[in-house]
Amino acid sequence: MVLNSSQKLIVYALSEFYNSLNQPLTEKPVHVRTSKITFIELLETAMIISAHKRALYKNIEFLEQQKYITYRNHMIAFTAKGLKELAKINKEIECYHALKQYFQTIEKPKRKLQTVMRE
Repeated sequence: MVLNSSQKLIVYALSEFYNSLNQPLTEKPVHVRTSKITFIELLETAMIISAHKRALYKNIEFLEQQKYITYRNHMIAFTAKGLKELAKINKEIECYHALKQYFQTIEKPKRKLQTVMRE
C-alpha cells in the first residue's frame, strides 16, 4: 500500500528524531526510543504537519498496522519494511537537496540574465 504525504512525513520525522537523539550515542550500544504520545506531542510542537493529535495518532496506528513501524514495550521502532520505505523517502529527498546545493554553488551563467521590475 502506498503511503500518503502525511504518513511519509511522519516516517521521515521519526527517523530524523531518532538520528538526532542517537547521534551522541553512536559509539555506545544504547539507543534512545520514544513512545507514541511523546512523538505526537513533538510533532504538534514542531507545527510542520498540520494534522490534529487524533489524526497523527491514526496515521501512526496505520503505519503500525501496515508493518512500517512496531510498537513494543510502549516504544516505537522501525521494521524492515519501514526502513525500506525510509530509504525510498531519503532517495526522493536527495534529488531536491542536490538541486538546492547545485544552484547555491554554481557560477553565474555565461549568458546575460534579464532584470525586470516587479508589478
